[in-house]
Amino acid sequence: MRKASRLFEIIQILRLARKPVTAAEIAAQLEVTTRSIYRDIAALQAMRVPIEGERGIGYILRPGFTLPPLMLSIEETEAIVLALALLERTGDTELRRAAKQVSRKIAAVVPEPLRESFSTGTLHAWGTPAPTPDSVDLALVRRAIRDEQKLLIDYRDEKSNATERAIRPIALIYYSQTANIVAWCELRDSIRNFRADRVKHCEAAPEFFPGQGDRLRQVWIDGWQQPIA
Repeated sequence: MRKASRLFEIIQILRLARKPVTAAEIAAQLEVTTRSIYRDIAALQAMRVPIEGERGIGYILRPGFTLPPLMLSIEETEAIVLALALLERTGDTELRRAAKQVSRKIAAVVPEPLRESFSTGTLHAWGTPAPTPDSVDLALVRRAIRDEQKLLIDYRDEKSNATERAIRPIALIYYSQTANIVAWCELRDSIRNFRADRVKHCEAAPEFFPGQGDRLRQVWIDGWQQPIA
């Protein structure tokens, strides 16, 4: 990896980190020596990149630092093209519309020959698109996850048992046939997966659960195998 690319990758790693990252951890990701990372950190600091920290403890990037517009390789561009094509197979109407907008925006600014990846139709995601749920707006669910806002749903399980529930949504999983809402169910007092096609009504509740999203997602990750509600 060329030094310029490595410096960029170091900034990206620090931007995404939620806690200090050691030089050894960065070196392992970039497959270089720890000594090289120390030199790179010093070079970035000399260029006034706001990196703080020290050897053995870790480094952080102060908030507010921005990078110039991204320059993508052909492989990275093709990855985006395919990812946007896969979004066309979800039942999320808003994300489908957003995917088309992203494709147009990127195609308008990337140089040739990268633009060809967006216009020649050489990459495709095949298969039957998932149907759009009739009674739940997946855009509403995604906003509730971001805002840590409770949802009120009328739900019918696989045995056709109907229940009314207050849930704290924490994740949304897109499958080929449907989407699953991962949430803390206040009725069951545990994490549950709710199939979007079994939700008969969904609306935002006036209550929020601020600061609980990350903790509940960790509970979900620790369990992984959660039963369908």
